[in-house]
Amino acid sequence: MLTHSTRRWLAGLGVAGAFVAASATPAAAEEPSNEVFLYANNALLAAGGEAKAVTLQAFTEALPDDFTITVDRAAVTDFATVTLTDALAGCSEAGSVITCKLKGADTIDYVLDLTVEAKDSASIGKKGDLTLTLATKGRANVTTKSTIEVGEGVDLKADEALTVSGAPGESVKAPLRVANVGDKTTNGAVLLLTSTPGITAARHSNCSYLYAFGTNFAQCAMDQKIEPGAVLQLDSSSSLKIAADAWAPGEQSGSGWWFADGDWATEFLAEFPIPADQWEKGTGAALTLVPAPSVQARQLRQTDKDSSNNATEILATVTGSQRADAAATGAEVSGAVGKTVSAKVGFVNNGPAMINSYSPNELVTTAEITIPAGATAVTAPEECLPVKDGEEIGGYGEPGGRVYFCEWYEVLHKGDAAVFEFGLRIDKLAGAPGSVRLRHFNLDGNGSTVADLDPKNDTAAFVIKGATDGEGDGGTGGGDGGLPVTGQSTGLIAGLGALLLAMGVGGYLVAKRRRTRFVA
Repeated sequence: MLTHSTRRWLAGLGVAGAFVAASATPAAAEEPSNEVFLYANNALLAAGGEAKAVTLQAFTEALPDDFTITVDRAAVTDFATVTLTDALAGCSEAGSVITCKLKGADTIDYVLDLTVEAKDSASIGKKGDLTLTLATKGRANVTTKSTIEVGEGVDLKADEALTVSGAPGESVKAPLRVANVGDKTTNGAVLLLTSTPGITAARHSNCSYLYAFGTNFAQCAMDQKIEPGAVLQLDSSSSLKIAADAWAPGEQSGSGWWFADGDWATEFLAEFPIPADQWEKGTGAALTLVPAPSVQARQLRQTDKDSSNNATEILATVTGSQRADAAATGAEVSGAVGKTVSAKVGFVNNGPAMINSYSPNELVTTAEITIPAGATAVTAPEECLPVKDGEEIGGYGEPGGRVYFCEWYEVLHKGDAAVFEFGLRIDKLAGAPGSVRLRHFNLDGNGSTVADLDPKNDTAAFVIKGATDGEGDGGTGGGDGGLPVTGQSTGLIAGLGALLLAMGVGGYLVAKRRRTRFVA
């Protein structure tokens, strides 16, 4: 069963994306949108099984000051119980309806959590909808539904961890195991593998693959039945490949989740924001399940039934020595006073290792960009926010700053560049040049830093020159780093939080949702 935080993440990616797309109009840019989107996940239950969570989320630019949420349970009360997971002030129950009077200022991340459990008398196939409605004065009501269904209960269990080790470019065996510790035979299973960019799963014809949100995904459908008490493992063709440009020594990680087929459809696919046709079908021999060695099988059988124990944490140690050099790229722009020109600055990865994969003890690079004197940033990229004396003084993409802190969330392999494009209005041609200064940090959670191979190219010039011979309304990017080095950067990045989400998705998501705070 997915954790609450994972479900909120999945729902948030999909539904928030729809909200952004719907509100990205000229009218929406002029004034805040009052439109609200509601979303609640579905739940597949088993009689006598564990309770599951239904999370209601509201996506809007700003929730109303005062609003009421009603949860109508009438369609499910004969086979399931639905209660508030947490006691909330302002909530009451009357018959089959839960009513909560809430305030927008006190509502963060999600609106409410419900706990849903099948009654012991529930029969397989029973199905009904929870109806959830948001009402506020002066607006039309907004409604969504959550489908609650009773299925046949099974209980899968996986090892807690799989530890592997190898050098960049090597493939390592990955004999992930699963046990049926319930009393009913499963009609197959689905394995979901997630990992950081430095490791990928081997290709098989019964698997599909995707790279999204800074994470490698693989889903593999196993059609073999798993009898009660059986312990199986992936066959000998199962392997994980360590990327040829992985940072070394280093750490890569991931997870393997086992789903019953019904849970897979209900708890993952229905909430995952990437369409099925964007997954790439694998080739080659099918991945199968084979009996696990008897000693290992006994270890997995020694357990109580627990639907939360179906995931294996994958820990990969990358051996050897391989680092990278990130080099600042400045710009020299030209134009007449009063003109607005485009300037592209940033940094490039000279390799050989990848950077900005958001794995611990690897290089994560950001840029401190100083706008040249005599110019005004009339547009700024969404990855950059203005800072002063080490403090944020505006939001991401806000124009008018003198110094910007710019983050890059995509993996950069050798030769890849992080490019930040500014629109500069030239106010005067005299004044001090600006600069691009790189700042490196580490996601180990201890505030330590990682140095790149050549700190001498961590600074580059950002210069404005006047138009010559009547030309010049444009600019050039990617300067030669002409500013002299003034010393190593002393910048620290704080407050990144956890490296991995519960399902093994890389630190990319954590960083992007929590945004790194700049400290000079």
